[in-house]
Amino acid sequence: MAITADFHLHSCHSGDSDAPMEAMVQSAIAKGLTHMCFTEHMDFAFPVTPETPAGIFEVNTDSYLYDLLKYKEKYASQISISFGIELGLQASIARQLAVYAKSYDFDFIIGSSHIVNGKDPYYPAYYEGRSEEEAYREYFQSIIDNIKKISNYDVYGHLDYVVRYGPTKDKNYSYEKYKDLFDEILTLLLEKEKGIEINTSPLRKGMSQPNPCIDVLKRYRQLGGEIITVGSDAHTPEDVASDFKLAADFLTECGFKYYTIFQHRMPEFKKI
Repeated sequence: MAITADFHLHSCHSGDSDAPMEAMVQSAIAKGLTHMCFTEHMDFAFPVTPETPAGIFEVNTDSYLYDLLKYKEKYASQISISFGIELGLQASIARQLAVYAKSYDFDFIIGSSHIVNGKDPYYPAYYEGRSEEEAYREYFQSIIDNIKKISNYDVYGHLDYVVRYGPTKDKNYSYEKYKDLFDEILTLLLEKEKGIEINTSPLRKGMSQPNPCIDVLKRYRQLGGEIITVGSDAHTPEDVASDFKLAADFLTECGFKYYTIFQHRMPEFKKI
């Protein structure tokens, strides 16, 4: 396997996973990984609905870290396990996010957009009463707003996450259609020396491209971007490192010779 590090993983410490942490570790080892990073969800100010009770996406960080350190030691001779977090970014809570990010010695922080102006694009209500393009544009504009106000993360996760759940998903979607927004997003990230991830989750949901799509990855590389992590976004053991061969092919096609892992918030480059 050309890529042996999965840097986007969720266990039962995340509100949307029941996977035992040890089972995730054992799966990673069985699949030949040398590095893995748990990135449990921390989404402050997540809207409360019947489907999402208060605090469902706020990890108990102390409990999570206790388990992680236990398995980090137990499997130290077989795999390197890193302490990460997936922060749900919202410009309106920038200070709260900054305080939390500095409260623990994370190895790695993904910044992700899950909530846009109080709504989650996962649910159909986000798209009601407007065109799909308007909904997508609001999502990408919110990323720009977040980048301008928030700096406490290492890479921006699944940049076009919204496309997973739109009415026609990626049927009418392309980088060119949203080039104005994506070029601003990528330029701002590079100015702040932040990376992005290639997230393989859409590939196991029946889509043909990862998050973000290939043309966004190419554009990031064209602009000089080099920091890119690879994440399965797995919530179950069987999905750990899913489609990583395809991810390696995509990265090579886009001009990348290396992918990135993080230790102590510092990037390390691994040859593809």
